[in-house]
Amino acid sequence: MTTEHTTEQLRATVRELMPALRRDLEDLVRIESVSADPARAAEVQRSAEAVADLFRAEAFDEVDIVTAGDAGVAPAVIARKAGPEGAPTVLLYAHHDVQPENDPAEWDSPPFEATERGDRLYGRGAADDKAGIAAHLGAIRAWGDELPVNVVVFVEGEEEVGSDTLPQLLAEHQERLRADVIVIADSGNWDIGVPALTTSLRGLVRADVEVRTLTHAVHSGMWGGLVPDALIALSRLIASLHDDDGNVAVEGLYAGPAADVEYPEERLRVESGATADVQWIGDGSVVERLWTRPALSITGLDAPKVDGASNTLVPAARARISMRIAPGDTTESALAALRRHCEAHVPWGAQLGFTVVDTGEATQIDATGPAYDAARSAFEEAWDGTAPIDMGVGGSIPFIAEFLEAFPEASVLVTGVEDPDTRAHGANEGLHLAEFERVVVAETLLLRNLSQR
Repeated sequence: MTTEHTTEQLRATVRELMPALRRDLEDLVRIESVSADPARAAEVQRSAEAVADLFRAEAFDEVDIVTAGDAGVAPAVIARKAGPEGAPTVLLYAHHDVQPENDPAEWDSPPFEATERGDRLYGRGAADDKAGIAAHLGAIRAWGDELPVNVVVFVEGEEEVGSDTLPQLLAEHQERLRADVIVIADSGNWDIGVPALTTSLRGLVRADVEVRTLTHAVHSGMWGGLVPDALIALSRLIASLHDDDGNVAVEGLYAGPAADVEYPEERLRVESGATADVQWIGDGSVVERLWTRPALSITGLDAPKVDGASNTLVPAARARISMRIAPGDTTESALAALRRHCEAHVPWGAQLGFTVVDTGEATQIDATGPAYDAARSAFEEAWDGTAPIDMGVGGSIPFIAEFLEAFPEASVLVTGVEDPDTRAHGANEGLHLAEFERVVVAETLLLRNLSQR
């Protein structure tokens, strides 16, 4: 095979590879590589070894399992295969760790046994992100020993727990990982049949706020009406975080414009899982509210349970604030704004505790230039003439900012295998099989296009 092969020839090659590629993906799904569970650390290691074996079988020049420093945790795989002399170098990223399966009873089939139903393959990691690994593998297999570019594969083992050691890994292996183009297969497409390049992602700021009004609990009948209880005080603080329309009311946060993309009401309600009569919060376009404006949620509360509650004024209560910040903002600025707001709105002289949990920077990618032209062309061909859209993502992938910082000269392409019904992180996570084949075709074409540009 040469780079002169037509799109249809490459498409046919990928089609022939799909049965074996799917078997490899199913084998990966069977490995319970839940990085958040210390009891399954051996499974995460086994997953890294399985990934390394897959690329060794493709005659890569070097394949190593690495960890940051002497930590010995979160094993990642680095593999390299040379293309023609003088060809550009393309780094292909994915991650082999997965989210916990949570309650298996919520799954319609065993979470770690890949199961086909309808047009999907279900299982934890079947999409996020073991299918990303398989997509890279498929494109490499399609070219065999005639890769049109130099390829570096980097498969991380701790993305689902925050990529804590990623900056150290990038620093320790910077020369091995250096590339002209970085393809990150950890996002998704706009819809079945409509590809996308992800060009913006919101950042994340999480903080725990504790409100204390008493040194100890007291009788609500004896002291109620005079002494405020901490739950009421915390409730008033939480209520101050949004205005009456549901917009985030924290002053000093950045908000920006979004692409002119229509998100139909019917699709929005189905995909979000919103009940029939719930009203949307905030103002502005749907995609602005989802992609380029801040959002704030309360994801946890520490307070007495209703069952067994006594007639007692609660002395202290705590909430976890999870705030998504818009591309263009920084976690430092957003944290300072959130802290100022809480200090200004805690009522009745209550004591306020403010503890930062974690942060992740937002990402805005300038998706212009030859690499992006190559990607758009590959996507349009793979999807039979449907041009990709530039898509924002409301969630956060903080490690993308790490790549942009470590390799500022590289073009970063954020792609993926997911679609609106993938249900990543939830029960019945599934991969749309026809879309997966298109993704493999697109990446195969992308490697050809990058070699020609």
